[in-house]
Amino acid sequence: MEEEALQSVSDLPVQNPPGEEFSAADLTWVKYASSEHHREDVAIIRYDRMEAFISGESNNPECPTRFHIERGRKREMGTLKKYRSDDYLLYRMYWCSFGPENYGEGGTILPSRRYRLNTRNRAARPQSMRGCTCHFTMKRLYARPSLVLIIYHERRHVNKSGFICHGPLDRDAIGPGARKVPYIGSEIQQQTLSLIYLGVPEENILQTHIEGIQRYCSSDAKVDSLASQYVQKLGMIIKRSTHELDLDDQASIKIWVDRNKKSVFFYQDSTETDAFILGIQTEWQLQQMMRFGHQSLLASHSSFGVSKLKYPLHTLLVFDSRQHALPVAWIITRSVTKKDTLKWMRALTDRIHYTDPTWRIGGFIIDDPASDLDPIRDVFACPVLFSLWHIRRTWLKNVIKKCSNVEVQREIFIQLGKIMYSIWSEKNFMDALGQLFQDFIDQTTFIKYFKSFWVPKLEMWIDSIRNLPLASQESCGAIEGYHLKLKLKAYDDVQLDALQRVDWLVHKLTTELHSSYWINIFADESGSFPEVKADYIASTSWQRALQIPDDAVIFDDKEPLLAKVVSQKDASQMRTVWNCGSEFSLCDCSWSMQGNLCKHVLKVNMMCGTRKDFQPSLSLQSFQHVLLDLWQKPVDDSFSLDLSVAWVMQMQERIQHAAELATSDGIAQVAGKLSIQWTKRSARRRAAKRASPALPHSNSSLRKDLTPKKNRKRKRLSRFPG
Repeated sequence: MEEEALQSVSDLPVQNPPGEEFSAADLTWVKYASSEHHREDVAIIRYDRMEAFISGESNNPECPTRFHIERGRKREMGTLKKYRSDDYLLYRMYWCSFGPENYGEGGTILPSRRYRLNTRNRAARPQSMRGCTCHFTMKRLYARPSLVLIIYHERRHVNKSGFICHGPLDRDAIGPGARKVPYIGSEIQQQTLSLIYLGVPEENILQTHIEGIQRYCSSDAKVDSLASQYVQKLGMIIKRSTHELDLDDQASIKIWVDRNKKSVFFYQDSTETDAFILGIQTEWQLQQMMRFGHQSLLASHSSFGVSKLKYPLHTLLVFDSRQHALPVAWIITRSVTKKDTLKWMRALTDRIHYTDPTWRIGGFIIDDPASDLDPIRDVFACPVLFSLWHIRRTWLKNVIKKCSNVEVQREIFIQLGKIMYSIWSEKNFMDALGQLFQDFIDQTTFIKYFKSFWVPKLEMWIDSIRNLPLASQESCGAIEGYHLKLKLKAYDDVQLDALQRVDWLVHKLTTELHSSYWINIFADESGSFPEVKADYIASTSWQRALQIPDDAVIFDDKEPLLAKVVSQKDASQMRTVWNCGSEFSLCDCSWSMQGNLCKHVLKVNMMCGTRKDFQPSLSLQSFQHVLLDLWQKPVDDSFSLDLSVAWVMQMQERIQHAAELATSDGIAQVAGKLSIQWTKRSARRRAAKRASPALPHSNSSLRKDLTPKKNRKRKRLSRFPG
C-alpha cells in the first residue's frame, strides 16, 4: 500500500544526526506532495548543519563526487505577505558533478581533451560528465529560518537509463580497468593542469596529485602507479595539443566553440552584416564573477593588441580578496558599437542571473574614453568610473623612450600631470598644454609625437575625466598588473605569425593564463603552494608598497615634492620619488623607468594622503567635483535640486560609516549607531505584524495559514459558460 504523502512540512520533525558529517543514509525520509512537488523524499535539518550534509553526501564511498549549485534564488524577510510552509528564504539546487550533461560515449568531446583518444586504448575520462541525475534541493524555510528543508529528487547516482554511471560500481566505465581508477575531481584535475602549464617539475606535480587523491581513497602502490600514468598522459596530451584545429582560422575557431560550449557565453560569426564576437567565460570564472563582483566593482581592460592581434581583446576584471585584478570574461572583437556591446553584455549577465537573479555590481570602471556608456548603464545599472592607468603608463613610456635626458623626462612628466590637475582648477588645461610646448620646444621627437597622437583626442579624454569619478591608484595598479601579465603570456610565443590567428589567442587565454590565475587563487586560499602564494601576493605594486615600513620614507623639508625611500634589501640604497602626492609621480627605480607604477611611488602617495601640505589626489578631486556638481543644481528646478541633495547626503553618510568602520574595533559599534531604515509601506505593515506576538504554532492554525494559494483569475474565468 502506497504511503500517504504529507501536505505540510510543518509536521516534519527536525533531525540532527551526530558526527561532523552525515549523509542521506543517516536521515529518515518522508514523502511530501504539494503544488510544486510530486511525492518526493523530504527531511528537515538545522540550517547550521547544511554544509555537513553536503560534505557527507560528497564522501559517499560507493559514488564519491562533489555537488555544484545548479540553480539558486533568495528573497529578503518581509517580502511575502502570504506564504506556505515550504516557501524559501534561500533556495539552492545541488547536482552531482558527473551530471546533468553526458559527455560519455556518443557525447561531445570533453573539455579536458584536445582531440579524441584511441578508443581501443583509452583510460577513464577525468571528471567526465556522465549524465548523472542525482540532485537535491535545499530550502531555508521562510516560516522557520533556522531550519532547512531537503528535497531529494533523485538519490541514486544513475543516468537517464537507470544505470550507475560513475564510481567503483560503474560496470560500463570507459577504458580498461576504469573501475579501479581512483576518483579525480574537477579541483584535482584543474590543479594538475595548472601545474603542468606553469612548468612545474613532473615529480612535484605527481606528489601533489597523489595527495589530492588521498582525500577520497587510501593510497597504495597500484593507486600511485595509476596516478603516475594519469599525470604522464595528461602532460603528453598538453604537450602535443595545438591551437590549430583547422588550417583556416575561422573554421578552427568554430570547432573550438563547438567543443567548449560551456566556456562560451556568446558567439557571433563574421558575416557581411555582423561583426565577429567571441565571449569566453569558464565555469570557474563565472563563480569568481559571482563571488567577487556582487555589490563590488567590475573593471574593463579594453583594446589589448589593437596593432598586433587579428582582433583586439577586451577583458572584464573583478577585484579579489586581496584587491588583485582577476579576469572573469574575455571578449574578442573589433566591434565597439552599442548594438554589439549590448549583445554580449546581456548574454553575460543573463548567464549569471540564471544562477543568482539578485546578482548586481556596485560600479563599472572603464579605461577608454571612447567607450559607449549607454550599454553599461542599461545592462548593469550602476555608476561608471574612469581609470587613468592607461594614459599614465603610455605617457611615461613615451617620455622615457623619446627623451634621453633624465631631468627632462622628469620635468615633462610632471608638466603632463599639471595638465590633468588643471581640469578642476581655475586654470584652463589648454594654457597648461601650451606651456608644455613652449618649455620643451627643443624636444622635437616627443612634441611631434604628442601633437600628432594625443592632441586630436586629448579633449575626449579630458571630458571623460571631468565628467566621471576617477578610480583609485590601488585599482589602477591592479589593472596594470593584469595588463603586464597578459602581455607577458601573449607575446612570449616564438610563433610570431600566430598573432593573427584567433584560435592561438583563445588557446593562450584558456590554458596558460587561466591556469596561472586558478593556481594563484587556490594557493592563496588553501595554503598549498607557499611559493606560488608569496609570488601572487607580491604581484601588484600596491601589495609590495604595503610591505615598506613608514620609517623607510624620508621627506625633504627643503623640497616638499621630493621623497627618499630606503631599500628593504640594501639599506645603503635609496630611491628618489619626485612630484610626491600626485598620480603623476616619478621614481628613479628600474620598474618605474619601464613606464610602470612602482611600489615606491605608491608608498609615498599613501603617506602623502594623510599630510595636509600635499594637494588632494585626482580621484579625490574628481569625487569632490561630482558632489559639488550635484549640489549646485539650478534653484528653479526643484526636483533636480531635491534629488541632488538626496544623493549628496546619501554618499556623505556612506563615507562616514565606512570611515567609522575602518577605525572601529568591530561592526557592532557602527551598526548600533545606525538609524532605522524605512522601506515601502507594505513592508512596514508586514514588519509590524511580525512584531506582534508571534506566528501561531499549533498544527491546525499553521496548516490553515500555509495552504497553497488559489489562482483567483482561473476561478473567475471558470464561471463563464462554454
